[in-house]
Amino acid sequence: MYLLGVLFVVVGIGVSIALHEIGHLLPAKKFGVKCTQYMVGFGPTLWSRTKGETEYGIKAIPLGGYVRMVGMFPPAEETSSRSRASAVTVGESPETDESPRPQRSGRWAAMIEDARNASLAEMTPEDRPRAFYRLSTPKKIIVMLGGPVMNLLLATLVLGGIVLFNGVAVAQPGAQVASVVQCVRPVEGPASTADRSPCTAADTPSPAAAAGLRPGDTFVSIGGQPVTDTSEVATLIRPHADQPLEFVVERDGQQLTLTVTPIPNTVPQLGADGQFVHEADGSIATTTAGYIGVGSAPPVAMDRSLSQVPSMVWMVTERTAAIVFTLPQRIYEVGQAAFGSAPRDAEGPMSVVGVGRVAGEVSSGMALQGPDGTALPISDRVVMLWSLLGSLNIALFVFNLIPLLPLDGGHVAGALWESIKRGFARVTKRPDPGYVDVAKALPLTYGVAIVLISMSVLLIYADIVKPIRL
Repeated sequence: MYLLGVLFVVVGIGVSIALHEIGHLLPAKKFGVKCTQYMVGFGPTLWSRTKGETEYGIKAIPLGGYVRMVGMFPPAEETSSRSRASAVTVGESPETDESPRPQRSGRWAAMIEDARNASLAEMTPEDRPRAFYRLSTPKKIIVMLGGPVMNLLLATLVLGGIVLFNGVAVAQPGAQVASVVQCVRPVEGPASTADRSPCTAADTPSPAAAAGLRPGDTFVSIGGQPVTDTSEVATLIRPHADQPLEFVVERDGQQLTLTVTPIPNTVPQLGADGQFVHEADGSIATTTAGYIGVGSAPPVAMDRSLSQVPSMVWMVTERTAAIVFTLPQRIYEVGQAAFGSAPRDAEGPMSVVGVGRVAGEVSSGMALQGPDGTALPISDRVVMLWSLLGSLNIALFVFNLIPLLPLDGGHVAGALWESIKRGFARVTKRPDPGYVDVAKALPLTYGVAIVLISMSVLLIYADIVKPIRL
């Protein structure tokens, strides 16, 4: 089962990458751009087939993909005022009375020129009208956003399927027993020093376990007071240490009355503002409160209405965006965890290795358990695997919108900057400034690529030596 979960993620990531690149390929071809390659993966080619003018293939390293379009970098003469070249026919060099551009020297300048020349070498005179750089700004944006939008659509389809066939849990009014502590043991120091080994026959049952409370029971009343919210459970129990309380719960459609006697427990004292109360010496004041060993949660109902899908997609997108916006800090924390004693954040970023590990543990039942301590049902594990795939596609959508080359958002930013420059030139009646010279951003592109590769290596290492546990 573990390998099935890993295989599910590998195939799912491959399909997600393939559809992402199709999202670029289809609009590019629609707008007449010549596309010479459509590849899923990097490195050596495992399989390929040429159809028309495009080679379709699969490469050995399934960590991405690409669509090769002719004319990603405009020729140098078309990045200046196009008014001087408006009369030039295809394949000719523009005439100008102005002095030629000064030639730049240096490693970066040579790299930029080499990249521009390599782009031009792929483009015959007949291909120039079909070059990517000649597209209008809206068409460039559509081509570049096609990939991320495809991932968003796939995520919406996956999450929509989960809602339709399984439903989404919607909190209802009231309070339910979420968990029951089976035994209680005395603790002489901080809670972190408590013995958390499995309960034995020699241990004292918790008041909740002794009274027969079970996960899934719905609280109706405690001590004669109706329960309408989870916060009321602790509020009604705390003042009654060593005092029997009548609990009315609903179980399987029937109401049961159980008598529970909370045991005294020393806890921090809270003020009216919800903050800790401090003693004169600065220590936190304590008080005695009743404890029965039960966790509560709102009752949930499974809603299979597709109207839940937009809010579900938005929730996952917000959560993913929060991770992306704080990525430098989170990567730093991953480094601290990988090379030190700090714990991994369960909500932090992980590599494909970590995702595969999580999928394997979910599939095999190693990751999470039900209220009774047994593995989750297979149906729940299947839902979790599909949820993981949906979340991965949301992550691909959000991450690729970062406005830095070589990400799709960087190309969108370049197209918008070109539109702004040309719009400003029109308003001020200046000559058309020409196409934005994206090749000049290659040093930044390589820098971003090095950072992304370094992040990936760190995350893979962390997922091996200190993996995230669910």
